[in-house]
Amino acid sequence: MLDAIKLTAIFPFLRWLPKVTGADLRADFSAGLTGAIVVLPQGVAFATIAGMPPEYGLYAGMIPAIIAALFGSARFLVSGPTTTASIVLFSVLSAHAEPGTAQYVQLALTLTFLVGIMELGLGLARMGALVNFISHSVVIGFTAGAAILIAAKQLKNFFGVHIPRGGHLPEILMHFVQEIPSINWYVTSVALITLLSGIATKKYFPRFPNMISALLIGSVVGFILNRWLGQEATGITTVGALPSSLPPLSAPSFDLDIIKDLANSAIVVTMFALTEAVSIGRSLAARSGDRINGNQEFIGQGLSNIAGSFFSGYVATGSFNRSGLNHQAGAKTPLAAVFAGLLLMLIVVLVAPLAAYLPVAAMAGILFMVAWGLIDFKEIRHILHANKRDASVLLVTFFGALLLELETAIFAGILLSLILYLDRVSRPTIVTRTPDPRLYNCAFSSDPDLPQCPQVSFLRIDGSLFFGSVSHIAERFDKLREEHPEQKHLAIICEGINFADVAGGGVLAQEAEQRRAMGGFLYLIHVKHGLWSALDRAGALDVIGPNRVFQSKTAAIHGIFQKLDHEICVSCDRRIFKECDTVERPAK
Repeated sequence: MLDAIKLTAIFPFLRWLPKVTGADLRADFSAGLTGAIVVLPQGVAFATIAGMPPEYGLYAGMIPAIIAALFGSARFLVSGPTTTASIVLFSVLSAHAEPGTAQYVQLALTLTFLVGIMELGLGLARMGALVNFISHSVVIGFTAGAAILIAAKQLKNFFGVHIPRGGHLPEILMHFVQEIPSINWYVTSVALITLLSGIATKKYFPRFPNMISALLIGSVVGFILNRWLGQEATGITTVGALPSSLPPLSAPSFDLDIIKDLANSAIVVTMFALTEAVSIGRSLAARSGDRINGNQEFIGQGLSNIAGSFFSGYVATGSFNRSGLNHQAGAKTPLAAVFAGLLLMLIVVLVAPLAAYLPVAAMAGILFMVAWGLIDFKEIRHILHANKRDASVLLVTFFGALLLELETAIFAGILLSLILYLDRVSRPTIVTRTPDPRLYNCAFSSDPDLPQCPQVSFLRIDGSLFFGSVSHIAERFDKLREEHPEQKHLAIICEGINFADVAGGGVLAQEAEQRRAMGGFLYLIHVKHGLWSALDRAGALDVIGPNRVFQSKTAAIHGIFQKLDHEICVSCDRRIFKECDTVERPAK
């Protein structure tokens, strides 16, 4: 039994593979065939975005998809080339080499290998929670910005004009405006017909892959125009025939200087690739009632990219479109993604030569369609109206993607998210509480109109007591002492405190000493076990006094009441506590 557990830990597919039935095989084969057909135009399009030769987009959907399915944990996740990974790869590599060249491809393979090593290392180190630091707003903002960049970089192919390679969005748009008089209307017509046919197919024939129909129609239009008028007259160029072969063996560079140059970029690509894969896997798992293992998914993605770098693939990660289609097509097990990778190899061998008839303008039309689909307008509106902090993160990432380097935009979004989070947790909610005679057992209430005891103040703190929040808490304590010096005793309701570090324990100990100097005490109510242990380790309980820590409101009020100045109670007619009725008052 122990050996079997160890074996499944190394080969996780052994957990589900023996349970596959004949019906599962048939369903997975059908879903895999659908996925293999859909990835054909996507692979070529994504490779174009990445600055890679078109066939590399197909290769990235073969071996990496198979490895990720076998060694991951998400049942419906399909890995391969994606828009996000492609645009980030182009952004980080185009500064080092000319896209499409042998040097550029070598760098892409090296980056893919580094990403795979990092993903695998994070998975083995059980660091799956790291992707949680990339907030939803960062992903939405970056994706929208990247979508606009994709469309902008395809303006030259969509309209048949010359725009220099590289440059940020303002430069691209400026060059395009200057080239408007030179628009090639033959090229534009092919791109526009491709785009419109794809939109029409999606609207009127949603079951048919709209990208395939759009490419077929655009290719036919381009072929007719070239045959009728000649390619020299139309200027309609084609992608060219793709190699009709299985993915050839390749090798990343192990030059230390190159690895050093790509290290920072690899970190950015790794974080985004893992975020994309894990978030898609979790989304589909939630629909089907499954659970995924984030660390195992890291391992699967890492192995897939390591393998991809040796089989002519560039960075692969989870694809939302193909994963969603895989689920809708009736996939039952990860074998569907395995079949998709295997069938893609067969299809490429058969249809690759037909790419000689695929116009570059038609690819531009497809990429316009892809870019539009990436912008989640509904979610953007929701974030902008729901929360100012999340909206600021989205806008910083969005405009950063448009105006800065993509990796800078990502880091800026993540950094701003963390800063805003730390700012929020550094200001825990602190409210005044008072026993309410209108509630059962005189439960605490935050009603400001309720009378307070002239000798003791009750505060509830919701948040962690750590080095970042102690300043805010200490300021509130100081303000309370200044405004109500007669309330010498302070009781803190600790139900909302889950954690305290040494600094957090210190601020409580300091307040206990301040209260003692005033002639009163500090009390803690409803202290959780974890908080008790933390305060004990920090030495705060020794200062506060363990006998001033209570686990119930009744015990706390009874204990606190014993320490009050009963001479003050004699002249007080507020009757805050039940114990107030026990005070002997002079006869009237």
